Amino acid sequence: MAPRGRAELPPPPPPPPAPQHVWLWPGKMLAMGALAGFWVLSLLTYGYLSWGQGLEDEEEGSLRVQAGERPEPSTTATSQPHLIFILADDQGFRDVGYHGSEIKTPTLDKLAAEGVKLENYYVQPICTPSRSQFITGKYQIHTGLQHSIIRPTQPNCLPLDNATLPQKLKEVGYSTHMVGKWHLGFYKKECMPTKRGFDTFFGSLLGSGDYYTHYKCDSPGMCGYDLYENDNAAWDYDNGIYSTQMYTQRVQHILASHNPAKPIFLYIAYQAVHSPLQAPGRYFEHYRSIININRRRYAAMLSCLDEAINNVTLALKTYGFYNNSIIIYSSDNGGQPMAGGSNWPLRGSKGTYWEGGIRAVGFVHSPLLKNKGTVCKELVHITDWYPTLISLAEGQIDEDIQLDGYDVWETISEGLRSPRVDILHNIDPIYTKAKNGSLAAGYGIWNTAIQSAIRVQHWKLLTGNPGYSDWVPPQSFSNLGPNRWHNERITLSTGKSIWLFNITADPYERVDLSSRYPGIVKKLLRRLSQFNKTAVPVRYPPKDPRSNPRLNGGVWGPWYKEDSKKKKTSKNKAEKKKKKSKTKKKRPKTRSSPNCYSGVIPE
Repeated sequence: MAPRGRAELPPPPPPPPAPQHVWLWPGKMLAMGALAGFWVLSLLTYGYLSWGQGLEDEEEGSLRVQAGERPEPSTTATSQPHLIFILADDQGFRDVGYHGSEIKTPTLDKLAAEGVKLENYYVQPICTPSRSQFITGKYQIHTGLQHSIIRPTQPNCLPLDNATLPQKLKEVGYSTHMVGKWHLGFYKKECMPTKRGFDTFFGSLLGSGDYYTHYKCDSPGMCGYDLYENDNAAWDYDNGIYSTQMYTQRVQHILASHNPAKPIFLYIAYQAVHSPLQAPGRYFEHYRSIININRRRYAAMLSCLDEAINNVTLALKTYGFYNNSIIIYSSDNGGQPMAGGSNWPLRGSKGTYWEGGIRAVGFVHSPLLKNKGTVCKELVHITDWYPTLISLAEGQIDEDIQLDGYDVWETISEGLRSPRVDILHNIDPIYTKAKNGSLAAGYGIWNTAIQSAIRVQHWKLLTGNPGYSDWVPPQSFSNLGPNRWHNERITLSTGKSIWLFNITADPYERVDLSSRYPGIVKKLLRRLSQFNKTAVPVRYPPKDPRSNPRLNGGVWGPWYKEDSKKKKTSKNKAEKKKKKSKTKKKRPKTRSSPNCYSGVIPE
């Protein structure tokens, strides 16, 4: 379905590349036009500095909203809410003011305090899995992305047969825009964000890169530029602007160019606070007392991010969106202590299935919430945003689509019980096997050598190799460099490949109950086995040398081209599949063994 009402508004023009053009930015009111012009001028003339370049006086660049200066919408407001999803990268559980951090986050603290804090909220332990589950509402085992991340050189992307969240929102008239980090694959054009439901895209395709130059080296000799405007490299923006501020400028421009009477979906996936650890110089001023250099850089990056979110919120108010908006904030995974992040008092870190890797900072802020200023301790998972946002948008979810997410709006807004009682954190059949794991250790139900984790009500079970398991207290950051002497380290007992915790009573995973409650262990192992029967083959192909940016004009971007014979075969297969699906009401479940692996890209 074509988006309703979009013909009335032209697509937003690109923001002006130089300060002398800012006065061409349209405004509905003369006073607001002048205000917006001064604001853009200050933004575009910043002295953006990296941490090592010293401190320099910079203009604030925040949009000042005075009483009575907000423009009124020109037409009746939409009944569908504006949806703003902000995803931070690698923010640790402790790294927000209201969790006791020494890092100042006044914007996040205020938005969360006035909204609903999600204190039993889960994501995935690394980048690609969290993003794929947000945009599809499905667990990794149901998209083939259950192992690791999508690498820049892999011919791999989010499977094209999955209807994405922006595609569903476009069906009901939403204008859809993405700003920031994609990290869901780009090896062919069909994988790009603009082909997966977004009207516009401005950001990076890879998982990380330089915040100023936007270059990324995946390995020696495999380096390229990674900043895109829709489907093309955004060379015009290769001007040294720090990505957090550059992305915020783009969000502000999108809002200034859009009619608030038409619903908008904004997916803002900031690069911060992922490594490399870089920030403009002025954000270090409050953190000179932090001796650990990685923690200090990380703190400066997070302060800049907090200010950026303040500017986004002010723009929503200025341009008439705020009163009918829902702002969701989430980290994509836990923090990485070696890169300055803190998950204390949780165990583990990014890349692990301990709570420190998967329990995230999250909140919802909106004038539309019924119970504001509350804390939600009900179980919520990142897959839940897909059905929740589609429902809020008055959209429809096809009956034959088997989702893993639940509509949790009433849980968040009204304080009702969550429809979710379990979470499959993951089953990764090709991750390094636990040496002492076996089918016998899993009571003949499950091979405990396989990395997996599941939560059912209060209980959490882990098998295989869950990853780095230390608790990293704040004093670990008291020295000049990373220091593990202060860590509470656990030496795993010989033969250990299964753990059980009551997360409600023991959220820090200090008391393993697997030997005390074998009956509960067996129950959760059977649940794992049931989930595994629905898994699709793992998509993790070897790297393709054609991906080298040197062969693509120095840019990371689509490189894969199918020959005509393969294309024809794929088209015929797709047509047959379509005809077959029409005769069935429900999608059949795909069964696979725990060791299922495929290096071949499905057509």
